[in-house]
Amino acid sequence: MMDPSDQTTVARLVTDAATAQWLVDALAEALDAGAATVAAHGSAANSDGTGERGSWAVEIFFTHAPDEEAVRALIGRLAGEQARARIAFATVARADWVAASLEGLAPVEAGRFLIHGSHHRGRIPPNRIGIEIEAALAFGTGHHGTTRGCLLALDRLLKARRIRRVLDVGTGTGVLAIAAARTRRCRAVASDIDPVSVRVAQDNARLNHVAMHTAIIRADGLGDHRLRARAPFDLVFANIMLGELKRLARSIRICAQPGTCVVLSGLLPSQASAALAAYRPHGFVLERCIPLDGWATLVLNFPGPSNRRIG
Repeated sequence: MMDPSDQTTVARLVTDAATAQWLVDALAEALDAGAATVAAHGSAANSDGTGERGSWAVEIFFTHAPDEEAVRALIGRLAGEQARARIAFATVARADWVAASLEGLAPVEAGRFLIHGSHHRGRIPPNRIGIEIEAALAFGTGHHGTTRGCLLALDRLLKARRIRRVLDVGTGTGVLAIAAARTRRCRAVASDIDPVSVRVAQDNARLNHVAMHTAIIRADGLGDHRLRARAPFDLVFANIMLGELKRLARSIRICAQPGTCVVLSGLLPSQASAALAAYRPHGFVLERCIPLDGWATLVLNFPGPSNRRIG
C-alpha cells in the first residue's frame, strides 16, 4: 500500500482551450499557492481518451486532501455549473504529477525568447534567448497569453529603446524579470506578495544564471522602500488582475520618468478601457495593444516632463 505522505489529490477538468487558459489564471488567484498547484495541458484526448482532440485538461494538485465540495463550488462560480459537474478527483503519486506537469509543457516562443523546461535544455536554437522555468505552474511558464504578450512587448521594446532598469510587479515565477536580465542589457527588480512565488522566482533566476542581475522581493504593491530606492524605471511590467492594476496606477507613475514604458496585462479585451482610464490621468498614453489568446496586453508610455510626486 502506498504511504499517504507520498500521495496527493488532483482535481481534473477537461474543457476547451480558452476556458482552460482563463481558469488557470483565475484559480491561481483564488487558491493558496502553498496549498495547491494549478497546471493545464493541451490535447487531453491524446493522454486519457477524454474530450475532443485539441481539448485541454485543467489540473489542481493539492498538498493536502481538499474539501471537494468547496472546490466544486469554486469551479462553479468561475466556469459555470457544467464545469462543476465535470470535475473529477483522484489520488496520485506525488512524483508522477510533478514529472507529468513539467514534461507536458512544450517550449513557447515569444519573439526572440524561448521558454522551456529542463527536458528541452541543450536544444535552444542559437538565435533564441532560452529561459528555463521549472515551476509546475502553467500560469507562470510563458504558456499563458498574458505572459506571452508581455514577452512580445519586451522583445519589441528592447529593439527600439534603451532599457536599463526593469520592474516586474506580481512576478510569479519571475519569467519576465529573467527575460529582461537574460538580454545582458538590463537589471531587473521583481516583487510578489506571495512568499512561495518569491522563492520560486529566486530559484529560477539562479537556474538561468541571472541572480546577480535581478532582485526579487516580497512586497505588496510598490510601497516597499527597496523598490522605491531603485526607481525610476525604464520599463514596468504589471501582469496582474484589473483591480490591482487600477490600484497601482499612481504608484507606478511615481516610479516613472520621461520615456518610461509600462506594460499592463492580465486583462480581458473588455477590461482594456477600464485599465486605460486609470492610467491616463497620470499622464500615460497608449502606444500599442497586443491581443493574444483572448487576452489584451497594453503598452503605455509616460512622456511627462518630470518625475515629481503627484497629489
